[in-house]
Amino acid sequence: MAQQTRMIVEKDFKIADIDNRLYGSFIEHLGRAVYEGIYQPEHESADEEGFRKDVIELVKELGVPVVRYPGGNFVSNYFWEDTVGPKDKRKKRLDLAWRTLEPNEVGLNEFTKWAKKADTSVMMAVNLGTRGVTDALNLLEYCNLDTDSYYSNLRREHGDKEPYGIKLWCMGNEMDGPWQVGQKSAKEYGKVARETAKAMKMMDETIECVVCGSSAIGMPTFGQWEADVLDETYEYVDYISLHQYFMNKEKDTDDFFASLDDLEEFINAVSAICDYVKAKKHSKKTINLSFDEWNCWYHASETDNETMEKKPWGLHPHLLEDNYTYEDAIVNGLALIKFLKHSDRVKIACLAQLVNVIAPIMTESDGKAWRQTIFYPFFHASKYGRGAALRPVMTTGTHKTSKHEDVTDVEAIPVYNEEKDQLTIFAVNRLTKEDVPFEADLRGFEGYKVLEYQALESDDMYLTNSAAEEKVKPVTKSDYEYKDGQFSAVLKPASWNVIVLGK
Repeated sequence: MAQQTRMIVEKDFKIADIDNRLYGSFIEHLGRAVYEGIYQPEHESADEEGFRKDVIELVKELGVPVVRYPGGNFVSNYFWEDTVGPKDKRKKRLDLAWRTLEPNEVGLNEFTKWAKKADTSVMMAVNLGTRGVTDALNLLEYCNLDTDSYYSNLRREHGDKEPYGIKLWCMGNEMDGPWQVGQKSAKEYGKVARETAKAMKMMDETIECVVCGSSAIGMPTFGQWEADVLDETYEYVDYISLHQYFMNKEKDTDDFFASLDDLEEFINAVSAICDYVKAKKHSKKTINLSFDEWNCWYHASETDNETMEKKPWGLHPHLLEDNYTYEDAIVNGLALIKFLKHSDRVKIACLAQLVNVIAPIMTESDGKAWRQTIFYPFFHASKYGRGAALRPVMTTGTHKTSKHEDVTDVEAIPVYNEEKDQLTIFAVNRLTKEDVPFEADLRGFEGYKVLEYQALESDDMYLTNSAAEEKVKPVTKSDYEYKDGQFSAVLKPASWNVIVLGK
């Protein structure tokens, strides 16, 4: 058995109030995310507008407050005007990013309706690859204004009397990437993003804008890109985006778990760059982080490349349909803990994506919707991780892996929900072969008792779920002690633990 992990938790040791948008997600017009994902009129579960009710119920179960849309790489060749109004008059378009045909049967009109049904809101991206300020203003007017003007009236003509009221807007997507249609240098992008955000806020001062950071920490211009873009846009935007995908091509589980420390370094680096620009400009404003693409992504890459190269311009092909493993679920749990530990700066995060495309929810075109392994850590965090993230006094053992030194055995974060009078501890044992004794001193939470203790546990790191069988799902734990404000349990190897206490 490994060294004991011990934490002391007090209500007053607060990191930050958690922005609920930390539990956002993402739907792109890619693969079967939209068609055969959220929308399938011929399916037995479809409602009167063609949306799959079984999918809506699972999205509601996850408690997703915001969904980024319509991309992603897709947005850099996106013509929003083709996605509104009578469906029989909409143009079919070639999507250059994913080499598919977009029928525009589901567009802006439909997606905003779906969002309401799913109890979520829209985080809208504008096309700054092939378009610019004018297009973004027209789109904003269509979505948000209640004026007697052309695009507001056009929305009414299309049957939507009330504005959509979209508050969160992305200034393009991954504009540093050579794969991006309309790729730009930091200075080029910074200027168009500045003028777009400035003009949009002149039209609707209530919106918030997210400017593109580097598309990955490994990009050759990382760091300088952020500094140059923020130098241009600082006073006109509210967040800068971060994207990171986790992979384990070497099948090294220990290092896979340790690699989430790189995520933390990424957050710290971008926060420091934001504060450098703030100091340089003598600004009173703080730019926070929108981690609006994150997930494990590597399982189906070879198949995806073959599909795009050999069978281009198809309708909603099977793309990015990673079948997630048990270890992927633990990694995503670790990512959520890292976000909560940095909730003073990470205000928005979007699990990429939501349905069928690198997603927690999968569908069968002629069958059911089902939960992937990664569904559960997100579900737990979204359900119990609301309130204030607390900073515990914590001691734990450390170990090293093939690529990382001083890796903590246990990653954990307590969250206090004052409204519900509940405390939740999220904890992951990163050791793959050893139990870890875990103790928490909770004497400051007088009168509390353990309400629930759920965990994901498995000896098989490559266990997967399917429509036929849910092999990875939470178990209820009873082998713990709680007396006089002292909680103790044994964390199983490679386990995700959710301990909920309250009165």
